[in-house]
Amino acid sequence: MVAILTDVGNSRSLNEDFASYIEKNDYSVYVVADGMGGHNAGEVASRMAVESARDYIHKHFAKNKDSKEKLETLLKDAIEYANSVVYKKAQSKENLRGMGTTLDVCLIYNSRIYIGHVGDSRVYRIRKEFMRRLTKDHSYVQTLVDDGTITKEEAYSHPKKNMLTKALGCVETVEPDVYTKTFIKDDIILMCSDGLTNMIREEEISKIIKQDKEKAIENLVKQANDNGGLDNITVVIIM
Repeated sequence: MVAILTDVGNSRSLNEDFASYIEKNDYSVYVVADGMGGHNAGEVASRMAVESARDYIHKHFAKNKDSKEKLETLLKDAIEYANSVVYKKAQSKENLRGMGTTLDVCLIYNSRIYIGHVGDSRVYRIRKEFMRRLTKDHSYVQTLVDDGTITKEEAYSHPKKNMLTKALGCVETVEPDVYTKTFIKDDIILMCSDGLTNMIREEEISKIIKQDKEKAIENLVKQANDNGGLDNITVVIIM
């Protein structure tokens, strides 16, 4: 089961987030992107990235499903393909130059989840009572946390928290992070843009999901808006 909800938030006039999925008998693909750029360029970038990566995996899945290594390469290739599509589009029109997007791709197959990641949208796994972040932000603030310059708590309110160190579509090539994790019965996967995680702390996100799984997605978006809703909010919950 999957639930997807995207919301413009309280401060933006345009929703530049985009999410989509494919569910087949033997595998599923879920994709989230948070676009950036002037005018409607971020909206163009996020939609193109999501659809390109999603369709690439669907097209090439059958011939790559027989090994973990092939599937990891498939995700990497899909994201690199999406990057080239967005980058070429950005070069083709003056009003699209400089557009880019985050991108998170989750492929679920044979009790594993394969994750491809660029930017600061996030993927979490909730198993029993514990919620764990499965991706690491490609952001300036994350590098400060890694270096020990600031604490995780200080990162929440850092003035440069939205500065990315890696995004899709901004340069000709991109090197995504690719992870493989187990996915077992009763696991819950949360994918989201930073419009959620900048408005609600991780502990509270976990609590909201556990309190009412059926209404979790609506409750998360409402809480993010109640806390300010300073950005577009996109949430995908897979159970």
